[in-house]
Amino acid sequence: MDYLQAFIVGGVICAVGQIFIDKTKLSPARILVLFVTVGAILTGLGVYENLVAIGGAGATIPLTGFGYSLAKGAIQDVNSNGLMGAFTGGVKAAAGGLTSAIFFGYLISVASKPKPKT
Repeated sequence: MDYLQAFIVGGVICAVGQIFIDKTKLSPARILVLFVTVGAILTGLGVYENLVAIGGAGATIPLTGFGYSLAKGAIQDVNSNGLMGAFTGGVKAAAGGLTSAIFFGYLISVASKPKPKT
């Protein structure tokens, strides 16, 4: 049942993104920023935690989940370290994902042959 819930929640998030791509003139970069921001705002309001409880990885893997990670880390660090935690907590919480994205992105860029757009 967990897999089904993750599939449905993740699928709905991705479907919303696809609708934005198809029906608006927003660039993919703006949609990316929108999703991360929405995830962070919903986390701050306490709403996204409920979605994570229902959807698990289906809610934490998409871009909204990155915003969730940043906001949750910042909130936890503010509670333990004060105001400075607002600046450091999000980066600490998302450091593993950021590091792996940079590392594997670099490996792929070295291993592949770039082609110019035609």
